[in-house]
Amino acid sequence: MAKKPLIAIVGRPNVGKSTLFNKLVGTRISIVEDTPGVTRDRVYSDAEWCGKNFTLVDTGGLELKSDDEMWVNIKEQAQIAIDNADVIVYVVDGKTGLTLDDEIIAAYLRKATAPIVLAVNKLDNYNDGDLYSFYSLGFGEPMSVSAEQGKGLGDLLDRMVESIPTIPAEEIGDKIKIAIVGKPNAGKSSITNQLLGYARVIVSEIAGTTRDAIDTDLEKNEDKFTIIDTAGLRRKRGISEDLEHYSVVRALVAVRRADVVLIVCDANEGMTEQDVKIAGFVHEEGKPSIIVMNKWDLVEKDTNTINVFKKQLQGDLKFMDYVKPLFVSAKTGQRIDTILNYVKKVYDNSNKRITTGLLNEVLADAIRISEPPAKNGRKLKILYITQVATAPPTFVIKVNDPEILHFSYKRYLENALRKSFDFEGTPIRLIIRKNIDKRD
Repeated sequence: MAKKPLIAIVGRPNVGKSTLFNKLVGTRISIVEDTPGVTRDRVYSDAEWCGKNFTLVDTGGLELKSDDEMWVNIKEQAQIAIDNADVIVYVVDGKTGLTLDDEIIAAYLRKATAPIVLAVNKLDNYNDGDLYSFYSLGFGEPMSVSAEQGKGLGDLLDRMVESIPTIPAEEIGDKIKIAIVGKPNAGKSSITNQLLGYARVIVSEIAGTTRDAIDTDLEKNEDKFTIIDTAGLRRKRGISEDLEHYSVVRALVAVRRADVVLIVCDANEGMTEQDVKIAGFVHEEGKPSIIVMNKWDLVEKDTNTINVFKKQLQGDLKFMDYVKPLFVSAKTGQRIDTILNYVKKVYDNSNKRITTGLLNEVLADAIRISEPPAKNGRKLKILYITQVATAPPTFVIKVNDPEILHFSYKRYLENALRKSFDFEGTPIRLIIRKNIDKRD
């Protein structure tokens, strides 16, 4: 399978990189706010222009003169993007004009091997004089754009894709998208870094360090994954900044676009009320999921500790008893290697299709073992079952009168399906419909 070319957007803080990124990919992925350092990590999105498929990456603003820990981390993340990029888009602020920081970053970028496209942003009312000073940076003809107003983006995209190959979409291949969610400081970024084998996202003791939902591709054997690390999901009353609100919303969006969700919990705290709420949201979205109990190395254990944890989880997550917990340590790497294998398993289970004939055999056996209920002297007749969708597996059961079917018998039928077919890790949906083809 071919790898998509990577195009990185870089520049000093507040020149409009994230606004440009969002305009180019057509959706609000990066946080856009007039606060330097808002985009801390690399943010990815797939894009296409004139038949050329590529991955666009937004990076945090470069403050090369600062020794502050956060700015140093941002530089490290940006450097990884630069090292891996096939094209670099260097964004400067045309309204402010050329600055010493722009020249310092230009000198830094000259070490890169990828071609550099210079984008002069914020030129809402363009004239040639606004560009002259930027020729001195030595990156050829500057491109005049206004990300805010969408001006000049077509010409910029033409220049960006000039030197990248055309890769047919069918050669890129499908990837399993994994969203990693949980409370702040549960260890989501550390798990991401362990899965990837390098420091993909900033790891810090400061709660809320990861503010963007970040996509990174990963291959294991012949399987391809896209890992989405997200900002920690806080209780609503704990969201004081607009910035935090956007992060939570995007984490929820990440769950919706994921194929599998890792719900990361702090094993030291056990399953908290907020963890249960996060799990409930994932369940309602119909996503296959895995409970990842992180920091297992810090838990005092005896021979029965895991069983105690599993029993607590069964009580806390009665509504999703299909989910399996994994007990890991991102710090030591303990059992991290089991995560992707289980992701593949629950993904396959979520996309499983069962033939109508086999489903009806299981349904007939279940009815023989436990007869359907009756109401007001009228007995429920279950006529047949068929699967209508996957992800999650969804089944329609035709009956003579849906009002007779008590929720407990519906639950019984769901359990019968789970006993016959392996749906571990994924919710399943049963839709009860009145049969209008025949009289009962």
